[in-house]
Amino acid sequence: MAPVRVNAVIQARLSSTRLPGKVLRSLGTRSVLSWVVRAARQVPAFGEVIVATSEADDDDLVANEATRAGATVVRGPLDDVLSRFELAAQRHPCDAVVRLTADCPLHDPALLAQVVGLWQADPDLHYVSNTLVRRLPRGLDAELIRRDVLAEQYRVATGPHREHVTSAVYTRPELYRCAGVVTGEDHSDLRVTLDTAEDAALLEAVVGELGDGLPRWREVVTLLRARPDLVALNAAVEQKTAL
Repeated sequence: MAPVRVNAVIQARLSSTRLPGKVLRSLGTRSVLSWVVRAARQVPAFGEVIVATSEADDDDLVANEATRAGATVVRGPLDDVLSRFELAAQRHPCDAVVRLTADCPLHDPALLAQVVGLWQADPDLHYVSNTLVRRLPRGLDAELIRRDVLAEQYRVATGPHREHVTSAVYTRPELYRCAGVVTGEDHSDLRVTLDTAEDAALLEAVVGELGDGLPRWREVVTLLRARPDLVALNAAVEQKTAL
C-alpha cells in the first residue's frame, strides 16, 4: 500500500471584517501567519504546507509573508474559499487536506499530528477534526478532509458551505464518516483565536508570559487557568457562527 499524502492548507486573507489585516499583525517577533506556518511545518506527516490566499491585490502582502515563512502559496477567488482549497489540492496532489486558518497562532503541532494520525489509522474516514466535540480552547481547531470528499464538495457545495469548506460534511453524519480527537477535560470556554482587538490583547499577553516558542496547548491552558485576568480580556467576545 502506497503511503498516504497529507498536506496542510492554511486559509488567509487580509480583508477580515472585524480586525482587518489581522493575519499580518506582529505577535512576539513574527507575524500571526508565520506562527501558523511554523507550527504546521513541525508536523512530520505534512508533505507540504500551503497558504491559500486570494487573488486580490492587497493579498500580495499575504502571499509574500507566506513565502518568507516557508510555505507554498496558492491563490484563488476571494469569496470562494472552497475553490482555493481545491486549487491547492489540484496543484499539490495529496490524499487528504488538513484545513487551518491563519488567525490561530497557537497551534500545537502535537494536536495537528493527532488529527492526521487518527485518519491514517482509518483512511476510510471522510473527515476528522478536534472540533466535532469541542473541548479544546477555540483557536486550536484542525480539520482533515479526504481528497475525494473535498473534490465532491467543490462540485456540489453552495452558499455558506463554500466559505466554510467542510461544513456540508460534518453536519451530515448520515452521509459521511466522521471522527474526532477529544480531550478528557473541557476547556472550550477559553479563546485563543484572533478576531478582535480583545483577542489580540490576550494573545500578546500569553506570548509575553510563555515566550516566542510554540507552546504546547496544555501550557496555554495552565497559564490561562492560573490567570483569570487574562481570560477576562476577551471573555465577552462572541464567536461568529459558521452557518
